[in-house]
Amino acid sequence: MKSNVSKLLSTAAIAVTVSAGATAGTLDDVKAKGFIQCGVSQGVPGFSNADDKGNWTGIDVDSCRAAAAAVFGDATKVKFTPLSAKERFTALQSGEIDVLSRNTTWTYTRDSSLGLDFTTVNFYDGQGFMARKDLGVESAKDLDGATVCTEQGTTTELNMADFFRKNGLSYVPVIVQKADEALAAYASGRCDVFTTDKSGLAAHRSKLSDPNAHMILPETISKEPLGPVVRHGDNQWKDIVTWAIFVQINAEEMGISSANVAKIKSETKDPGIRRLLGAEGNMGEQLGLTASWAYDVIAQVGNYGESFERNVGPNTPVGLPRGVNNLWTEGGVLYAPPVR
Repeated sequence: MKSNVSKLLSTAAIAVTVSAGATAGTLDDVKAKGFIQCGVSQGVPGFSNADDKGNWTGIDVDSCRAAAAAVFGDATKVKFTPLSAKERFTALQSGEIDVLSRNTTWTYTRDSSLGLDFTTVNFYDGQGFMARKDLGVESAKDLDGATVCTEQGTTTELNMADFFRKNGLSYVPVIVQKADEALAAYASGRCDVFTTDKSGLAAHRSKLSDPNAHMILPETISKEPLGPVVRHGDNQWKDIVTWAIFVQINAEEMGISSANVAKIKSETKDPGIRRLLGAEGNMGEQLGLTASWAYDVIAQVGNYGESFERNVGPNTPVGLPRGVNNLWTEGGVLYAPPVR
């Protein structure tokens, strides 16, 4: 008990210290070293995942690349730090990373008590359960007495406990340190069910030897708005990370993509698009960036739809539909403030 209390006090001290000193300016620090240090997962396909050559891809990776394109005009000026769920917040609080973009759920406690700020949501998700088809269950409410694997230090532990308690079901939790360890425990039969965000379940299912032998149960038991996180108190840096994503959403709504952005910038008479792409106005200057910052984000990383389709869309191994992550004009909830 004493060691746990000490850890909590240590984390709180770091949060207070960092919050107080955050105004030192992350943008200046990033420019001085020449890259953004981005905290990512230890491997979730479609969100942040490295291939055998160390090349990182995913929606969360794209959020960091978008920030790099905005700051440097070069989306490659990012270095990635793989982090477990347990260590991710401490890495950001301590300054080891500049931004955390690691399929992280925005919650009240995380936003208010860790000395951190969430920027915006880059993926709307919800927790679910994955089981072997031969287990013979059709619903999460059929899981009475099941053993359930999940990763330590995530929102899934409390959500899982709440779900089973609310429905009067018993279960045996199997809590491990890393997502891949949870998947390995599930694959080996150590547990009946694997629980995490539904996007994560789809991503991890693609790693199994026979993905078709496993099913994601229909229930969604929680809200999991996922997005990048920065240290509290540095509003300029928060604005840059936030608006790099807003630019991608606005670009898709306006029909601007990496393929046509150059042509549109040179030909358009639309004042809203001209402001977005830096052809008029001083939008870049207001963030301490160049006039072309938003153009660079779109040209080098693409709009939100491009990022979704290449990383997690129906034609990828993850195979997710747009669903709620569609634009508000297409029946989804993606709605970015205007650039004006």
